[in-house]
Amino acid sequence: MTAIRLLLVDDDPLVRAGLSLMMGGADDIEIVGEASDGSEVPELVDRTRPDVVLMDIRMPSIDGITATARLRARKDAPEVVVLTTFHADEQVLRALRAGAAGFVLKDTPPAQIVDAVRRVAAGDPVLSPTVTRQLMSHAAGAEPDTRQVTARTRTDALNPRERDVAVAVGRGLANAEIAAELYMSVATVKAHVSRILTKLDLNNRVQIALLAHDAGLLDG
Repeated sequence: MTAIRLLLVDDDPLVRAGLSLMMGGADDIEIVGEASDGSEVPELVDRTRPDVVLMDIRMPSIDGITATARLRARKDAPEVVVLTTFHADEQVLRALRAGAAGFVLKDTPPAQIVDAVRRVAAGDPVLSPTVTRQLMSHAAGAEPDTRQVTARTRTDALNPRERDVAVAVGRGLANAEIAAELYMSVATVKAHVSRILTKLDLNNRVQIALLAHDAGLLDG
């Protein structure tokens, strides 16, 4: 089995050392590089080709949100998991909107951080619907009405079946669960998810869930 290539980005050398120690103990994870600021990320990604980037949010020059947005806009971008101190943080929500596939707290048990990297590398978001709702209620946008109108306009581009799948993704269902609920094959669900991502110019399932929430599709 090919090891998951991991890039660590944090401005605290002690945090990087701790992450390196815990990740280095996993047989299926290879640490290919470390960075102390978001400004170092593009060159390191080009050189090391990571599958996953574990990214601190708060850094002195270029923060993790900006670095994530720039990284996820690239072709064949690696997945990003953001590191944070507080789970109900507006910065976390901004990072997810920028394209992060999830987040972990810095005091999360090592085994759970390792599991998060594995899950994201496999294409699964590290974010539960409950946490999404907590984030939304704690860190609502400054212009929620405008955001809702914009989100509804974007989701209007979906056909009824795609909308059903988007809602199911927003509820945190896995592909197999969506397939069972909507009476379609897993392959068909995957095809719908791919079309939704392309049609709405999104880059992962977390962004589908956030857009569905913003549009009010998860209400009721």
